[in-house]
Amino acid sequence: MKTIRRLIYAEVFAAVGFVLLAFLSLFFFFDFVDELPALGKASALDPERIYQMRHALLYVGLLMPNRIYELLPIAVLIGSVFVLARLAQGSEYTILRTSGLGPWRALRTQLGLGVVFVLITFAIGDYVAPAADRMAQLLKASYQGRISVGQTGAWLKERQPYSNFSVNVGALSADGELDRVRIFEFDNQGFLVSTVQATSGQIESDDSWTLRNVQRREFDTAGLTSARITHTQLERFRWPSSLNAEMVSVALLKPERMRTTDLFAYVRHLEANNQTAQRYEIEFWRKVFYPLSCLVMVVLALPFAYLHFRSGGITGYVFGGVMIGISFFLLNNVFGYIGNLNQWQPWLAAASPALIYSVFSLGAFGWLVLRR
Repeated sequence: MKTIRRLIYAEVFAAVGFVLLAFLSLFFFFDFVDELPALGKASALDPERIYQMRHALLYVGLLMPNRIYELLPIAVLIGSVFVLARLAQGSEYTILRTSGLGPWRALRTQLGLGVVFVLITFAIGDYVAPAADRMAQLLKASYQGRISVGQTGAWLKERQPYSNFSVNVGALSADGELDRVRIFEFDNQGFLVSTVQATSGQIESDDSWTLRNVQRREFDTAGLTSARITHTQLERFRWPSSLNAEMVSVALLKPERMRTTDLFAYVRHLEANNQTAQRYEIEFWRKVFYPLSCLVMVVLALPFAYLHFRSGGITGYVFGGVMIGISFFLLNNVFGYIGNLNQWQPWLAAASPALIYSVFSLGAFGWLVLRR
């Protein structure tokens, strides 16, 4: 069995690598074309810094680990379908069956292969891709001047013993500098106490914020007849907070490209401040379940080994594998939006595509392999 396992594993790994390389070449080309309009433009902060060809190639290259994470389950399915269908076409799989490779042993062999891909997908998605994507965003920000989301930036909330704070960060520069910071302080009754507006700021090692060029307004409403507003202009202002740089990064960057632990910490922060965390909870559970989809893919490919055909190519079967992989990718994204709109349980919205395809793959295995 070790010889059979080595044979199948080697064939599948080679096929998956080839499929993944083809997909990455295609996406590398598309991503590079998207960067062409930015070539030759100077940095908004330093006119001498020009966004050149090598910077675009480096930026697109840093996006590739995230592409690998997204495409690996699809590549596993297509590569497994190709190998198993080819073995069945040449009657090699029939010989393996007569040598003792029964259906359940074949299923265990495929699951063992799937576990290897699960670990690879998890390692890339939780360690390599987030680090590479952050480097890519900082590289882009060093020439574009900042990282931002939408027109108003990112909003965060901070609860302290005697006050609640709503914080708005307009953008994040390449060196971690905060741009256009606004802080609104409310008391426990919901009345506005003060506002702080700063042109820039920095998050220190103790998570306190050092703001520069600050305009502070304090609202004294102790007496309704003598309410007054105090204006203060400050060069520097220190704001103690538990909002660290990782939380700001999660709010400014795409949540699906963050580490699982960072998403979990951010969800806990949102819940502690009575904020809606549905979107980030779904992304957290998607990060948990997505590597497991490799197990679903290898099981889904197993019935292709039991198709009986002696002539003709296997192009149609590989094309079927491509369609199944694309449909899984689309369904995985659609269920995230549907779950967010309909307030489904986050784990259910994230796990539904894998559960649906697991039932389908096991049903196909039971009908085609065990009954025929």
